[in-house]
Amino acid sequence: MADLQSEMKRVKSRVDSLILEKLLPRSSPVKEIDMLYSMMRDYPQRPAKGLRPFICVTACKALGGRESDAMTTAACIELFQHWILIHDDIEDESEMRRGSPSLHVKYGRSLALNAGDALHARMWGILISNRKRLGDSTALRVMEEFSRMVNETTEGQHMELSWAVSGRWDLEENDYYQMVMRKTSWYTTASPSRLGAIIAGAPARTLRLLLDFGLKLGIGFQLQDDILNLTGDQSKYGKARSDDLLEGKRTLMLLRLIRLASDQERRRVVQIMAKPREQKTESDIGYVVSLMEKYGTIDYARKMARRFVDEAIEVADTIEWKGDSSSVSLLHEVARFAVERQW
Repeated sequence: MADLQSEMKRVKSRVDSLILEKLLPRSSPVKEIDMLYSMMRDYPQRPAKGLRPFICVTACKALGGRESDAMTTAACIELFQHWILIHDDIEDESEMRRGSPSLHVKYGRSLALNAGDALHARMWGILISNRKRLGDSTALRVMEEFSRMVNETTEGQHMELSWAVSGRWDLEENDYYQMVMRKTSWYTTASPSRLGAIIAGAPARTLRLLLDFGLKLGIGFQLQDDILNLTGDQSKYGKARSDDLLEGKRTLMLLRLIRLASDQERRRVVQIMAKPREQKTESDIGYVVSLMEKYGTIDYARKMARRFVDEAIEVADTIEWKGDSSSVSLLHEVARFAVERQW
């Protein structure tokens, strides 16, 4: 695990340097535009895991590609993460991101939305310029994968937001998995690994297997994220503890609780979750968490996270890796990291 974290830090350092020194504008003589550039550079300068670009680069090397060829694409995956989190924080009314106030809390919703849009546009422009290194054909395939990734992620986000807007609680476990596969798996694990494979020139069969691998691993990652939101150290996790409950998110733990609880408990939980964020009290959150512990829904989420990661590793073992063997080992390690991490 020490080698994994060292390698993740190395790749992230390279990606961050590329983003901040070459890909994002530094300043403008126009005061308002200079402020926009500062906002665009805000999230990229905050501490983060760098999981997504790491998976892209490592998958590329594991399949016989070169790290240098994957760096611009990996940086664009990170830019995608930055702009979509700006929008996500606004939609979820999240007040903290990576240990600091969210961008819309610092600057207001309108300016934050525009900064997110600016990062989005910048991402596509950089991907277009990627053809100089990758060639037109491969660069186009990379852009097609990004397009699919954006579509899947926004569909998943729409599912989750729609459940909150409509007040739906009649959801099954599989509904949660379908939402997470779209919202989290595609941009966290599936597309990053497939993008590395595309750059390495991997065959269609490998891309299909990496999709299966990535969708399963992404569910395990999100389950662990949901667990950490309830039980993790806020200084490491970077978001306010129990933020998901304050936002009324339909996590597996909460959906299972509603299914297992008594009628009286269920009614109270739904009443609490229906309150606006600012009206939920510490007592409300404590009550819901105590019921999760009573019915073992947090432990159940841990079990399911491990199951999905085990299935992802089984898929990875069927892939014909033709590149660096240490990179293959790192991909297995990062899969385990998805459910063992505390941040």
